Amino acid sequence: MKRLLSKAKHVGESGEVPIAAIILDNKGRCIGYGGNRRETDKDPLGHAELFALRQASWIKNDWRFNDCTLIVNLEPCPMCAGALIQARMGQVIYGAKDPKRGALGGTINLAEHKSAHHNMLVEKGVLEEESKKIILDWFKEKRISRNTKYLITKLR
Repeated sequence: MKRLLSKAKHVGESGEVPIAAIILDNKGRCIGYGGNRRETDKDPLGHAELFALRQASWIKNDWRFNDCTLIVNLEPCPMCAGALIQARMGQVIYGAKDPKRGALGGTINLAEHKSAHHNMLVEKGVLEEESKKIILDWFKEKRISRNTKYLITKLR
């Protein structure tokens, strides 16, 4: 998770919300990596988890991930949680809970929903404080930057 948090910081430096995800195979090898790219690609599907799934599918030459683990620094949203269920992900480990959009326990838990045809293990709160800090600091910096630009424009 510590290496993943370093990747998330790098994603944040590129102007994206600092979310990163990796997929490990059953031997612990990274077979998929993704960072948020919604702003860069102008794509509502540009979530870190989906990029990691695409890359891992290509490497694995399969769409089933029963024996794999996805690690992400923020609880997946409903779209990503649904994709993980569809991909039959074996385990999901995440850092910070998302009380607004989290779909693996934050607001809803799709992994335990009666419609879920696949049960995956979910481990919550790994390096939670560090994960939360990276995201909160990024948004704080964005607000400060936006307010500074607004004040400079207003003063001119």
